[in-house]
Amino acid sequence: MLSAKTFLQLVGTIFTIIGTLHLLRLLTGWQVVLVGWAVPLWISLFGAVIGWYLAYTAFSLAKKKNKK
Repeated sequence: MLSAKTFLQLVGTIFTIIGTLHLLRLLTGWQVVLVGWAVPLWISLFGAVIGWYLAYTAFSLAKKKNKK
């Protein structure tokens, strides 16, 4: 089983990747179509900010687990 610290680091890494992919979509203009609906680019701005915030939170919690 994963320790809490390792799990939080894994989650932080995944959310960092998600946030970065949203930023890349914004910069390159990648088109995403879900069930025939073209997802607007501006939605990726929220995806990047929220993804990086969740990554920051996960890494902060992992750091606190390390101190205990």
